[in-house]
Amino acid sequence: MIRYLFFLLLMCSALTGLGQTRTEDANRAVFNKIEFFINMQMTDSIYNLASDGFKEQVSKDQLTFMLQNLYQLGRIIDVEVEDFKSQTATYRVYFTDERQLLAKLAVDSTYHYTALAFTPADNSTQKVEKPEKEEVISQVEKETPLDFYIDSVAHTYIKKTNTQSLAVAVFHKNKYKTFLYGETEKGNNTLPTENTLYEIGSLTKVFTATLLADLVTKDIVQLDDSIARFLPDSVSSNSSLKGITFKTLANHTSGLPRMADNWNRIAGYNEKDPYTAYDQKALFSFLKHYQPLREPGVEYEYSNVGYGVLGELIAIISKKSYMECLQETILAPLLLNNTTDRPDTKKQQTILLGLDKDGNTTPLWNWKTMVGAGGLKSNIRDLMLFAVEQFKMPENELQNAMALTRQFTFFTPDNMDIGLGWHMSMLDGIIYFHHTGGTAGSSSFIGISPDTKTAVVILSNASESVHPISTEIVEKLLGE
Repeated sequence: MIRYLFFLLLMCSALTGLGQTRTEDANRAVFNKIEFFINMQMTDSIYNLASDGFKEQVSKDQLTFMLQNLYQLGRIIDVEVEDFKSQTATYRVYFTDERQLLAKLAVDSTYHYTALAFTPADNSTQKVEKPEKEEVISQVEKETPLDFYIDSVAHTYIKKTNTQSLAVAVFHKNKYKTFLYGETEKGNNTLPTENTLYEIGSLTKVFTATLLADLVTKDIVQLDDSIARFLPDSVSSNSSLKGITFKTLANHTSGLPRMADNWNRIAGYNEKDPYTAYDQKALFSFLKHYQPLREPGVEYEYSNVGYGVLGELIAIISKKSYMECLQETILAPLLLNNTTDRPDTKKQQTILLGLDKDGNTTPLWNWKTMVGAGGLKSNIRDLMLFAVEQFKMPENELQNAMALTRQFTFFTPDNMDIGLGWHMSMLDGIIYFHHTGGTAGSSSFIGISPDTKTAVVILSNASESVHPISTEIVEKLLGE
């Protein structure tokens, strides 16, 4: 009871200055980040997400005290949306110790929260268990206790009714294994294979960062070069761009927002396919009028538009399209024959349709200028080849570029640092690199530990996040 009192005190102080947020999706995106930071006990990172107004009302020490009590409830294992009223979302949060809290969150236009409160959930309201599939087909060779563990964790995901297909690849102790579940289409009783294509969303950013690193290792650009040097004069004339460097784009410290302010206001915008009409003209228009909220290189803020800009700059400098650069630099050398932005039916490249949060079919996303931020499709075979290449001592240009992406570039308090594209965490003294991805109908994860030569790739054609099971599997492998 004393523990819950602190949640009530926080709510009283925090809800006096509710800000505005544009959409419920933006609110959920911020809460997803808070959920991750809570599970990683990254207190400083949670406080850094707060708006200036929130910080004026709630000190870092106050928030730290509350969060230390929150951490005692264990990890967050599930979140349900209770309501979204007056621009404030209420989430029912379930913890590993079987307790529930209600979390209220309001977010401003810069994706910082202006209100964050945890209060006891009504004990009379019990969690309504989501129905599970009665049976899920799978192809798994369970030979060791670790195999049984991974299979068990994977089943907690694929048995949900809003999921359909799950592909897991693991490289550990010099052995490669796949764990395949579900159906490629509802009712067809056909398992995915290691060659089945999925949207990989933001896993694309690791490829984009590698293309940048390749330009750096070839002395074509430097990480600290201003991007203004490579933009058209009509765009580079905006003095606000001069402090943005290639490094700040690649480690999300450029000051650019998560999304461009015109991304959903251009002609031809389609909510179901949000990037299909966003072209270079729209991107450069955003940059031409961009006014920063903070100086570059000061604060981490995940930016999709930043990686869209980076992908476009790589194409401009190379005088080739983004996909041509990718094909020549990464895909062809590593024989990644099924990583693409547009599946080719002539090559029998078929991709699974996605499922939204309710399990309904949703269209695949098409990309133009923003492809470098999240436009690739791939499979667990290609992604695992890309992952294990990271374990080799650099002997060629590509391996040198990969090594550069894993070099520390920015310190984030607690247990996560930033390389180029990669997020870096430590578990029991072991550093591992990871990235997640997601679209309206997919969720993905890649994690590598070069020191232990361990890699995990997980792909799903549902928006239901694979992050919880990915974290469990990686931590189990590194604990071996």
